[in-house]
Amino acid sequence: MKKVKVRLRPLVNKINLPTVLKTAFLPGDSMERLFMATQVGEIYYIRDGAIKTFLDIRARILALGTSGGGYDERGLLGLAFHPEFNLNGLFYLHYSLAGTQGPGALPGPFKPDPCNPETLNLRWINRETQYDHIDTVEEWIVQPKGHPQKRRTLLNIRRPFLNHNGVNSLTFSPETGKLVLTTGDGGSGYDPFHLSQDDMEIAGKIIEMDVGMHTLIEYPPVVTRFHELPVPIQNTLTVMAKGVRNIPGISFQRFHHQYIKYAGNVGQDSVESIFSFVQYKPLSVTRLVQAASMHAEPVQEGLINFGWRGWEGAFPTSIISGCTSNPALDEKTIAYYDEAVTTSAKLIQPLTSYFHKDPRADKFGGTALTGVQPYMGQEIPDLTGSVVFIDLARNEGSQPPARGVLAYTRVRADGKQNDFSVIETDDYEFGSQPAYYVTLGANRDQTKLFLGAYGSMKVADYNQGTIFEIVP
Repeated sequence: MKKVKVRLRPLVNKINLPTVLKTAFLPGDSMERLFMATQVGEIYYIRDGAIKTFLDIRARILALGTSGGGYDERGLLGLAFHPEFNLNGLFYLHYSLAGTQGPGALPGPFKPDPCNPETLNLRWINRETQYDHIDTVEEWIVQPKGHPQKRRTLLNIRRPFLNHNGVNSLTFSPETGKLVLTTGDGGSGYDPFHLSQDDMEIAGKIIEMDVGMHTLIEYPPVVTRFHELPVPIQNTLTVMAKGVRNIPGISFQRFHHQYIKYAGNVGQDSVESIFSFVQYKPLSVTRLVQAASMHAEPVQEGLINFGWRGWEGAFPTSIISGCTSNPALDEKTIAYYDEAVTTSAKLIQPLTSYFHKDPRADKFGGTALTGVQPYMGQEIPDLTGSVVFIDLARNEGSQPPARGVLAYTRVRADGKQNDFSVIETDDYEFGSQPAYYVTLGANRDQTKLFLGAYGSMKVADYNQGTIFEIVP
């Protein structure tokens, strides 16, 4: 892979933790604007060099950073503009609802124990009381020279834990015109309730939503499984992919008369993976529910399966523990889920992967994949047609302050896994402040790339965000 060097040109400073960076044409406006959504619930845009407030829903979002030492993965998670937003003013939000905090599905941290098979087959019971919070997907509208207003709720999803809710989780497919929602596996670690491979679970899926179909249901029920949805809502949904652990959105790259889809799956202990695919056959949720009611297996040929929880990218998920009664012995057991076998013939292989530990001089040890975007611009010719991605922070035992990583890869003509290369950045002066790379965005024609960096891992450490444009 060719060595590439870019500069980070700051656009905005001292904002809260950014989760989404996208561009759109406001109704009645003739210029494409950069929109920035923050995890705490603010949406801004840049106009005439100034920062304007588009929408503030902080009051609608549950209190963040109150547990886990201030770390949190809830909040404003997704923002998508309708393909005809400049004409109809429609846009969509995915966020964690205020007033829905629960005790969580398990009393403490979870890690499977291969010496105790019961930990490998847990079930999420008492879902209406044992959950962490509720996420909602809503449709909003803004009229020319008017204020945004909520129109309707599309989904209310009960989540078992505070993490793995997806981020940058909404986009419109240029292929189908449908709203695409990415959901994580529900959280904790190792997918304790095996939700991501269960066809009836909303968790761990990539879902297409036909927002042009009006269900006439003003207040959808709070659900965790597809069959709990009213039939009119089921009719609007299809499943594009399953086997998702946690995903920083999905992106589309035009290739002749079709689109390459890119999606990253955040790893558990070892590896971060980026997947690409062109052809797929989404499964109608209505058919999934009908098949389940008849105890039948629906035909899943063409459904994309990322393999989790049996697989981390191209590697079977390993569970390592000491099973000896004599702790003085350096004896370990490596175990694998049964799903590593049962899903092995069904999953797709990643486009590329990178490891949490990598001693090679031209690579890096990663922490968590936080963004994937194709680049089709000409200003950075060595990146044209490539897939750019970011990692939260280098994990190489280096001294603080933390620094994120920018890298790229390409789709191979033979469809096999490809290598990747770190993109060198100029010496932007972050100083002694950490610089976690938390989100990656692009404009509508993917000729510009935007990077969001933050100076803390805690969402409640305010005003430490910087938005950059990635330039030659």
